[in-house]
Amino acid sequence: MSDQTSLFPYFLVSLGSSMAAWDLTVTVEDLGPDAPPLQISVTSDLHIGGVILKLVEQTNLKKDWSDHSLWWEQKQQWLLRTGWTLDKCGVHADARLVFTPQHKPLRLGLPNGATLKMRACFSSTVFRTVMGICRVLNLRHPEELSLLRPVEEKKKKKDKDSSEELYDLTDVPLTAGAQNNTLKKLLIHYCSKVWTLYNGMPAHFADSPKTEAVYKMLSVSLPSPAPEAIAKLYRPASVVDKTHIHTRWLDSSRSLMQQGIQENDKLWLRFKYYTYHDMDPKYDAVRLTQLYEQARWAILLEDIDCTEEEMMLFGALQYHIGKESLSQDMVSSCQGMDDLESALKSLEVKMVGDGNSTDINTVHNHLIFDHFPPCRPKRLTLKGYKQYWCKFQDTSISYYKSKEDRFGEPIQQLNLKGCEVAPDVNVAGQKFCIKLLIPAPEGMNEIYLRCENEKQYSQWMAACKLASKGLTLLDSSYQSEVKNIQTFLSMQRSSSAAPTAQTDDSINTHSLVSPRYQKKYKPKQLTPRILEAYQNVAQLSLTSAILKFLQIWQALPDFGISYFMVRFKGSRKDEVLGIANNRLIRIDLGVGDVVKTWRYNNMRQWNVNWDIRQVAIEFDGNINIAFSCVNADCKVVHEYIGGYIFMSTRARQQSDTLNEELFHKLTGGHEAL
Repeated sequence: MSDQTSLFPYFLVSLGSSMAAWDLTVTVEDLGPDAPPLQISVTSDLHIGGVILKLVEQTNLKKDWSDHSLWWEQKQQWLLRTGWTLDKCGVHADARLVFTPQHKPLRLGLPNGATLKMRACFSSTVFRTVMGICRVLNLRHPEELSLLRPVEEKKKKKDKDSSEELYDLTDVPLTAGAQNNTLKKLLIHYCSKVWTLYNGMPAHFADSPKTEAVYKMLSVSLPSPAPEAIAKLYRPASVVDKTHIHTRWLDSSRSLMQQGIQENDKLWLRFKYYTYHDMDPKYDAVRLTQLYEQARWAILLEDIDCTEEEMMLFGALQYHIGKESLSQDMVSSCQGMDDLESALKSLEVKMVGDGNSTDINTVHNHLIFDHFPPCRPKRLTLKGYKQYWCKFQDTSISYYKSKEDRFGEPIQQLNLKGCEVAPDVNVAGQKFCIKLLIPAPEGMNEIYLRCENEKQYSQWMAACKLASKGLTLLDSSYQSEVKNIQTFLSMQRSSSAAPTAQTDDSINTHSLVSPRYQKKYKPKQLTPRILEAYQNVAQLSLTSAILKFLQIWQALPDFGISYFMVRFKGSRKDEVLGIANNRLIRIDLGVGDVVKTWRYNNMRQWNVNWDIRQVAIEFDGNINIAFSCVNADCKVVHEYIGGYIFMSTRARQQSDTLNEELFHKLTGGHEAL
């Protein structure tokens, strides 16, 4: 009697609403692929939770259904709000719904080339899905990473899968999910926290030898693949090819299912934003190793250019890291980290150190100096340079026609605060140049300084780096920065006094240098050069070598630029837009020259006209640009710009909690949560 009484009010409501019952067709995946869809009788005022309850009762399966939810095929959307009625969701009799788990197996291609199979959330936004993945992998600051579709392999998929080694983590539970707000808060709080370590690794990796092997794969550099395997990897042949790579990023504000990703599909997990916050080797073994692997393959596959000397140094560091990785785990290499402070500060682009104050006159020297027109770079030929007397004071460079004129008015004074500083060095060729991109109302002025020797270059390069951050030569970190630059130069210098490096037949030069230098030199020519450079880095610990590799990688002129094919408003030809962590770069597609550069700190606002798919940006000085994307969705470009602006806010945030709402406001556009 009590049961009938409790159901009676609902019966009256149903009669009062005068809504007719109709059949809703739902496919239940757990019944098998051959099972027919279920039909349940519903009314339009039935809430989603009630639909799920009827489905569970009709299946007669006793299992945990808490991870299941309804997917609407025609609309390509999840029905996650269980309190909403079918009428409010817009579901009618013609709807085709699927009752499916929210977490499904996914194959992830990691930066080190390994493939990992694990469960990922298919119902949350990709941003939150990546957070859940990174929490399992012990990767801090997941906002720096994202997922993209892999490049199509020339080889048949069946042949590839047959030889692919798969690391399985599907048994490790995920804490990501939309059902539990407490779990969601814990997950967001993870952005700066880590799992409790057990024997040097997160506790969930210590459950079995299999999971321990997965953690070692994640945190220790893997041996290089065979030359045949390297030859099959995708290598961009031009800047146009590089633009195609970045069209494959998934939309961070939509779920995997909404973007056509199915169970057991393969995606790449990569560092998307080239700005790395709070890097700590004590907690970031996986993060450091995977970042090193991504940098390493970017160099080997010529995604970023470097000089011949830099390539030999990269090869020597890879050789050293490979040897050290075989003898010790990254977990145990965190001891003796006191000497890494300067490398970490350089990695985070922070300069704080100890040293004696320096007299300004110590960097008063002749410099071969050339001032190019705004953003019109020239080739660095001796004919294009003029010699001036230059003086570095505070954060500015003043240059004069001669030393005798230094007490008068300078020809020009350049304020370096906020500028970009990049090296252009060839130690063997005695070329020591400094490239400066100085903010200007119309974009960026490109300046080249040519120094006479290593000593002068080290002093001026250190001064320019400090000035770009608003620091003067009196700052205590000046001397330590000079020393760091001199150490870097010494690594590239061939030492005739050093004992001749012995040949090592175990060196696989194909896995240490890019194809360009493999064609230029034979292995027997490359081996002694790599071993010669190795003498300068052999004393580094494993972690020190990885940090040094990343430091040199970040100093490359083209570091951190993502390319897109666009057409600017009013132009009749396609051009390339480069997006870096602090600026936008307009590149002429025909000759590859930089046409214009705009910095984010001069940006007033940007918006997207979603109807015509056009991005419009307003800068200081009434400078307005607008462009449409040729081979990518403008949402990808919009997300890149907003993402970098979001990354710049992290240092100012006092809280450890990741501001997910702010990220979606800056990157989501009209689809922002």
